[in-house]
Amino acid sequence: MPRILIVEDEAHLATGIKFNLEAEGYEAEVVGDGRLALERLEAPEDQGAFDLVILDVMLPGMDGFTLADTLREARDFTPILMLTARGLPEDIVHGLEVGADDYLPKPFDLQVLLARVKGLLRRREWARGENGLESARIGEAEVDFRSFEVHVRGTTSRLTLLEVMLLKLLVQNAGRVVSKAEILEKVWNVHPETQTRAVDNFIVRLRRHIEATPRFPKYLQTVRGAGYMLVLPEPGSPAE
Repeated sequence: MPRILIVEDEAHLATGIKFNLEAEGYEAEVVGDGRLALERLEAPEDQGAFDLVILDVMLPGMDGFTLADTLREARDFTPILMLTARGLPEDIVHGLEVGADDYLPKPFDLQVLLARVKGLLRRREWARGENGLESARIGEAEVDFRSFEVHVRGTTSRLTLLEVMLLKLLVQNAGRVVSKAEILEKVWNVHPETQTRAVDNFIVRLRRHIEATPRFPKYLQTVRGAGYMLVLPEPGSPAE
């Protein structure tokens, strides 16, 4: 049963979300303060880990943008759905860039919220390879989509949900140029014409995981004016 943390300081709204999530079969817990939410998420796993965080932006103690960024810096990649009245395009882009996996402006329709929750949980399972690709080899890097880990040269690093989804999309389309618009739509679930550097920043981050020399990428290449393409070595060819 998926466990969801609702970080929302409007008590009536938080109570309504919790009631409806539990009616759908989820376990739900409410915290109304950003710093308390961070402490709850940093608690040992035996106190109960969460599968998803529904996160408001305007919070006492610590705002949602800072909380999301802090979690990602601490390598906590619990999926985050930002739910906030700050719905301007620049707010949505900022939320995605600090680590949110989806963004739903207030006021919202309850059925839309429930659909976004289900969608995020499905995206996590898709990224883990529940229905297909479970691993990939890119040069010396071995990517395990089930654990969100990259193993290369004796070291292991962990990817975020969006990093895994982006890398999996590129692996599934190896040898083909994938446009930024397609990535925004299929990975970020936002309008393909959204103006953001998030895709470029994520490409840079992925190169640090899989490329021997990230500044001169061999596998994850930029096709100027068109998008990005993953070039996989031919079977039997040297990795480097």
